[in-house]
Amino acid sequence: MKMIISDFGDLGKRVTLIGRLDISGSGEIDTPLQELADSKVNIIVDMKEVDFIGSLGMRSLVLAAKTLSRNARTLVLLNPTPLVADALTNAGLNTLLPMVHSDSAAQELASKYSRPL
Repeated sequence: MKMIISDFGDLGKRVTLIGRLDISGSGEIDTPLQELADSKVNIIVDMKEVDFIGSLGMRSLVLAAKTLSRNARTLVLLNPTPLVADALTNAGLNTLLPMVHSDSAAQELASKYSRPL
């Protein structure tokens, strides 16, 4: 699993994931994703290059989303593949982990949480 962190304008950070969010992939992103969530910035996770998500991958995203929620911030999933989107929806996580398919939709969601803490 490859993880690239970049700015998402002034609204937060973009985390681009490439690979499989299986047991191995989730182990690679857990710590850096949690550290980013602890920094109290919105996180936009670009998932267009993620071709599989397992339960541990879902757990990694949920933990980061819950940390952000406690800090009045959000985690948005950008461009999940149909397989990944279906897995998250079937797991009932589409409310906690909102999914969008454009940067403008992600900006709109993140802007709701861009107020100072």
